[in-house]
Formats: sequence, C-alpha cells, structure tokens
Amino acid sequence: MPVSLLTWLDGVVAALLPPLAIFLILSGLDDLFLDLALLRLRRRLQLPYSGGEDPPEKRTAIFIPLWREHRVVEGMLAHNLAAIRYGSYDVFLGTYPNDEPTLEAARRAEQRYGNVHLAVCPHDGPTSKADCLNWIYQHMLLFEEQQGVRFELVVTHDAEDIIHPDTLRWINRYSQAYDMVQIPVLPLPTPVHQLTHGVYCDEFAEYQTKDVPLRTVLGGFLPSNGVGTGYSRRALEALAESGANRVFEPDCLTEDYENGYRLHKLGFRQLFVAWHFSDGQPVATREYFPQRFRQAVRQRTRWILGIALQSWQRHGWGGRFGERYWFWRDRKGLIGNPVSLLSNILFFYGAVTWCASYWSGRPWGLAEAAGSRFSLWLAVALSLTAVRTALRMRSVARFYGWAFALGTPVRTVWANWLNTVATFGALSRYAVARLRNRPLVWVKTEHSYPTREALVAMRLITADELRQRVEHVEPERVRREVARALPARVVRQWRVLPFKVENGALLVATPEVPPPALREGLRSFTRLEIRFHLVSAENYEELVRRLL
Repeated sequence: MPVSLLTWLDGVVAALLPPLAIFLILSGLDDLFLDLALLRLRRRLQLPYSGGEDPPEKRTAIFIPLWREHRVVEGMLAHNLAAIRYGSYDVFLGTYPNDEPTLEAARRAEQRYGNVHLAVCPHDGPTSKADCLNWIYQHMLLFEEQQGVRFELVVTHDAEDIIHPDTLRWINRYSQAYDMVQIPVLPLPTPVHQLTHGVYCDEFAEYQTKDVPLRTVLGGFLPSNGVGTGYSRRALEALAESGANRVFEPDCLTEDYENGYRLHKLGFRQLFVAWHFSDGQPVATREYFPQRFRQAVRQRTRWILGIALQSWQRHGWGGRFGERYWFWRDRKGLIGNPVSLLSNILFFYGAVTWCASYWSGRPWGLAEAAGSRFSLWLAVALSLTAVRTALRMRSVARFYGWAFALGTPVRTVWANWLNTVATFGALSRYAVARLRNRPLVWVKTEHSYPTREALVAMRLITADELRQRVEHVEPERVRREVARALPARVVRQWRVLPFKVENGALLVATPEVPPPALREGLRSFTRLEIRFHLVSAENYEELVRRLL
C-alpha cells in the first residue's frame, strides 16, 4: 500500500476515534448500570410465590397465528398437546384463505384433536401478525357464544414453539396477582459453527437475564415476547375497549412490544417469571430461530421496524423517566449497531497496521495521527467492551455451557454485521413506506421444528415420556401399497411400517423411540420426507400381521 494512502487512512481513522470512543463509553456505562442494578436488586426479582398448592385451573385459550406454517404446525401440535400438563385449555389456529397448505394442515389438526379450533381471517394474507391475532380473538368470542363457555386467560404462541409442560400452570398461578405474565424464551442449542443462530442464543441469554427482569423494577414496561405470554381476560377487554375493539394493534409489526406498553399505560401489573430449572433444563419456551444470515436479517428488520421506529412514531419518548430510559435502551441500536460494526472494522485496521509497523520497525502511523490525548478514552472504551463481553459469556454459559460461551466474542462481531444490515434495511423500508403512504406488512421468517428424537437428545423430553405418547393407527385405513413402500425385511428388522403419504412425507409407525441413524437409513428406500409416529407394540404387530 502506498505510504501516502496509508497516511490518509490513518488520518481518517484517527478522526473517527474520538466520537466512536465517546459513544462506546456512554453505551458501556449504560450496560454497566444495569449490571450493577441486577446485582443490587437480585432479591426483588425472585418469584412472589415459592410454594403452596396451585389455584383452580382457569379456562385458557392458546392463540397461534399462521402464515405459510404448514411444514411445522402439525408437528408442533403433536408434541405440545401431549406434553402440556394442564387440563382446561383450547388451541385456536389463525389462518388465511389464500394460504391453502396451512389451511389444510390446520383442518387436519382440528379433526384430529378435540380442543383445536380453526379461525380463518376474512381476507387474504399476509397482513400483520396482530391482525391475524385479532381475528382469532373474534373467533374465540364466537366459540364462547356457541359453546356457552368463557376463557379467563389467553396465551400467545408461534408455530415453531416447544411449550414447556408447566407453562399454562405457571401462568395460571401468577395470573392471580398479575394481568400479563411472561414465560422466558430461549433458543434451542445448535452447533458452535452455526454463528447466526448462536447470535440468538447469546442475545436472548443476556437480554432475558438482565434487561427484561429489571424493566418493571426500574419503572419501565414489560414488552411481551410474542410467545409464552399470558393475558388475563380483563386485560384483553381493556385493550379492546381502549383500541376501537383492536386487542392487538394491526398496524404494528411488533404487536407484542406494543401490547406490553399499552397494558403498562392502562395500569395493569406485569410479571416476567424468573428463571428456574427442571431436570437440568430451563423452564422456558424453546424454539429454533433463523439459522441463515438472510433469514435472520428479515426477522431483525421487522423487530427494528416495530420496536425502534414504529414505537417512536406512535409514542415518542413516553412520559416518566423510567419509560424514557427503556425507550432509549430499545432504540439505541439505530446508532449502536452501525457504530459497533465500525468499531470492529477500525479495531481490525489498527491491529493490522500495528503488526505491520512492528515487523517493519517503522513508527505506528495511527498512534502518531491519533495522538496520546485519545489513548485514555480508547482504553476506557475497550475496558467497558471487555467487561460486557465477559458478562455476556457468563450468561451464555449458564444455559449453554462454557464451551459454547467461548465463541461469544466471535459471534459478537458477526452480530454487529447482522444487526447493521437489518438496521439499514429497516430504515429504508420505513422511509419508503412513509413516502409512499403504504402499510408495513408481515415479514415472513421460515421456521423449523425439531424431530421427536431430537427432543429426546436435547433432554427436552425423556424417552419414557415419549413412549407414553403413543398413537393408534387403524389397519383398515392403511392402503396396502403404502404399507409395502418399504421392503418387508426392513420393516421386520427396524420395526417400522409406512401407513400414509401426506404433504410429500411418508408417515411411518414404530413401537420404539427411533434412533437418529434410522432416518438416514430409510432415505435410501424413499425420496419422501420420513415422519415417525409412535404406536403401541400391539398396534404395530397388528399392522404387520394384517398388511404384510
């Protein structure tokens, strides 16, 4: 590189360092304040109820809005309906008329389960998640009128969620004193090399350990996570009354965040359920988040649009100091994301030029251009960044182990790229929508759901529990040509029997928890996706005897 160009670059970098260092110090002190507050107020964040018998079960409705979720919704229902340890609940699936695959999957679920009900929006989609939820709410009211029942609690979930078996029980317990109860949300573990999904693991582990528990304690509002959120009936009716019968604000891309603020302004009490562990696993809603860069950008663009930009447009900076502080926390990423990425680039530049000067024996040009007056500021900024990274690693290690947490510094740099691209995307989409006076619509993110054998491997369900969740396949309903889709020797050796072809998948009955290698072994015999269904040993033997 020519000396003149290097000298010019040193001058540009040196000019950027002072404002960069100042912002990083202010942001670092902001984070440090919350770290100290968490240490000081830890006891106040404990659950208000530590024991005693559960109150009577309130009838609960689970709302699941769907748009192009036909690949995951049936598997999600099969697992969760078998896992939930709560008796009085119904599930309402919100779909659109122009999403035929999802509509058909929801209809099959409605026919299969007595407590699953279909709620079809009266117009094509996608609109917004909030709009879909509003029509689910209207369908619930119609169901109540027809059946002569009343739901006292409503819980929101997504089609990719693994609902903890005690979620409804806990929400029911704390709804005695709170009108909005938020169960923690935590991404499922993935291999270390999957950096994009690892960013979600890092951020949720830190954010829901520090920021979320402190919000209500420090005078702010508790935003819903969108999943694992329980609302009392009176809270929903108050939202409807104050919002022209709109329980969820249809214009918002992050209706969960909006509802948290609206309930806070209406004076309703909110609670984030503190972290607890059961059988070595956290009591939380688990799910896979986007594992590809582009998908993650789409999701984060929607989050930034709703949380940072739409809420700013709708509510300004709030009233009380606590509201203003948390609005600042939620919106500072508009500046902080690009600044963090810029700091990574400048750090890399400084490291490379320092190494070059060291090996060549020449003076470090950047140090000469910056001058000694900025060295202290940079040292403070780097120290605060190191402290924050170390504390984030500690939060990550709590849920994923230290081996995974050691990758946090690398994933932090990757997160800065990811969040910066999403920030610029959100700003451009928002500007275009405002200039053209167009609404912002639901930004679809592809979802995946773990197989049952994966749930066993991750200790989210035991093999014994899985064996108890057997189904029954009627031999009369199985076509012989389907049952013989696999060679007879394979059926007898591996104890698997095909019984149905559905949506490009081969449904296979088996009396045993299938090992992960079995799915790979069967792929040499069929191009269809393999889906295992557990049946009793007696049912399996009957199928083999009558169909082979």
